[in-house]
Amino acid sequence: MRREMLHLATINASDRRWQMPFCAALATGLPLLVGAYFEHLDYGLASSLGGLVFLYSPNTPLSHRMVSLMACAFGMSACYALGVVSHFFPVLLVPVLTFIAILVSMVCRFFVLGPPGSLFFIMASAIGAYSPIEVGQVPLFVGLLTLGSLQACLIAFFYSLYTLRREAAQPVKPLPQATFDFVVFDSIVIGVFVGISLALAHALQLERPYWVPVSCLAVIQGASLRAVWTRQVHRIAGTVIGLFLAWGLLMLPLDKWGVSLLMMALAFVIETLVVRHYGLATIFITPLTILLAEAAQFGLGAPDALLQARLFDTVLGSAVGLAGGVCLHSPCFRQLLGAQIRRLSPTRIRP
Repeated sequence: MRREMLHLATINASDRRWQMPFCAALATGLPLLVGAYFEHLDYGLASSLGGLVFLYSPNTPLSHRMVSLMACAFGMSACYALGVVSHFFPVLLVPVLTFIAILVSMVCRFFVLGPPGSLFFIMASAIGAYSPIEVGQVPLFVGLLTLGSLQACLIAFFYSLYTLRREAAQPVKPLPQATFDFVVFDSIVIGVFVGISLALAHALQLERPYWVPVSCLAVIQGASLRAVWTRQVHRIAGTVIGLFLAWGLLMLPLDKWGVSLLMMALAFVIETLVVRHYGLATIFITPLTILLAEAAQFGLGAPDALLQARLFDTVLGSAVGLAGGVCLHSPCFRQLLGAQIRRLSPTRIRP
């Protein structure tokens, strides 16, 4: 138990400079400030989701970096658009999100996309699927998220010009040989468990089920079973503490400007901590994600029910993610199911 506690409490070293968290906060916060100025914080929140593209900036030469970011921006817009469209067909919510999770995981694994991997693509899709918008607003909100993604690419361009003058970029590594198990099998298992978590959320009639698959994905995509377990513990413990922080923040008499600046501050702290300790970062991720999805209705009711729902969503999603991680890293499960999937798959990726 002592060794386990020491492992869970380990703070990792990091060479991340403060400019990166600052630009990340700027990428997600500028749309919020613009939305607050025009009295449309809901528009700013949609664009803020697109600003998360900045976090996919690789430490490569400028040309490769910008092409990668623009590809991520397109992927984010496509995932959000599919999620928003599925909102109008409730029976398709679980199949569509499962399909998106499988496809995005395959693409991220094939191109070896670094952290946060497929997480924010799925989060954008899930939030879009449960956004209370009308049919005529679909082009508007998809366009807002796309503009937020383009703004993030612009910030990343100037940030890259600054950082590349101070440290050399890493060379672009050739893509490794993609294997069937890593690209296809793992992605299918991840997508299926993401779909199962959302189906359970619907079966339990949760009011805000979008957070369950996001929590599931955040846990299941650990590189090993040990990493999956650690992420599950960190996520649940960090969420419990983060809910107390969120409760205190939601009780503050904040206006739209205050909410926007608060979310920028939280984003800065998260990007400073996440590479050092995921559990500590989750403490601040919890209030940020609550505000990201609920800030448009900020101050319209007591936060107790919202916080209780978020805790249950996180525990349920993390439990399903842990079960998925056990299956994903089980040799017997992989051998039994992998052979069946390989027979059905037309892919030419080598086993």
